[in-house]
Amino acid sequence: MSKHVQDTTTLHNGVKMPWLGLGVFQVAEGDELVQAVKTAIKQGYRSVDTAAIYGNEQSVGQGIQEAISESGIARDELFVTSKVWNADLGYEAALAAYETSLAKLGLDYLDLYLIHWPVKGKYKEAWRALETLYKEGRVRAIGVSNFQIHHLEDVMKDATVTPMVNQVELHPQLSQQELRRFCAEHGIRIEAWSPLMQGQLLEHPVLKEIADAHNKSIAQVILRWDLQHGIVTIPKSTKEHRIIENASLFDFELSSGEVARIDQLNQNLRIGPDPDNFDF
Repeated sequence: MSKHVQDTTTLHNGVKMPWLGLGVFQVAEGDELVQAVKTAIKQGYRSVDTAAIYGNEQSVGQGIQEAISESGIARDELFVTSKVWNADLGYEAALAAYETSLAKLGLDYLDLYLIHWPVKGKYKEAWRALETLYKEGRVRAIGVSNFQIHHLEDVMKDATVTPMVNQVELHPQLSQQELRRFCAEHGIRIEAWSPLMQGQLLEHPVLKEIADAHNKSIAQVILRWDLQHGIVTIPKSTKEHRIIENASLFDFELSSGEVARIDQLNQNLRIGPDPDNFDF
């Protein structure tokens, strides 16, 4: 069980990935994002998750560079993730997209590179490109995002490298238990995006009751539930007090009864697109 914001899980290739990271979805380029990245690193976060389509890799990179130069943290202490967008899912296009992301971030390598969405008929070529990057030592780990079981099975049929991570929408009302079981069986680490359901769970009575019992916020209870289930999580925030609050998860533990109550909130309810039915 993780005891600290810098605790890591070991991916199936031996690379260590922090359990907790900063998400930057829907945060525009600019000083607010640069400061958020610096704040997170200053507060002990070591993982930042971005994507080409977020259009903010430059500011994420700037925040990382400034944090490194101001704090003396080494690049290899950080874990940086980006994702290849749907328009670039060909073999050559995905290789080129990786170089573009690196250039924007101002980095020599990424710790994790993901296929963002399972676009039918395209993601296998992209996976071949990610395998090439991985085998050439250009990226430390590779994975996918928003893949259902059948997408994973399809990739793994021809893959020479099994995905190390599957980043999916996951929160108490979409707990993805079947997918989590499948990934656990194949050594694929599940990572939750939108762990707080974009704020929609922050008034939930069951969660409020559990939070009050621990003198914690609902957000902290949900993120703690992720950790106790062995789910990597990347809550998004640009506000310093939230960034600090989201990392204050290591001085309490949910009982098995509380975990079970949260498990029972599942309704298979998505707020994001359905990976089997999207048109972008």
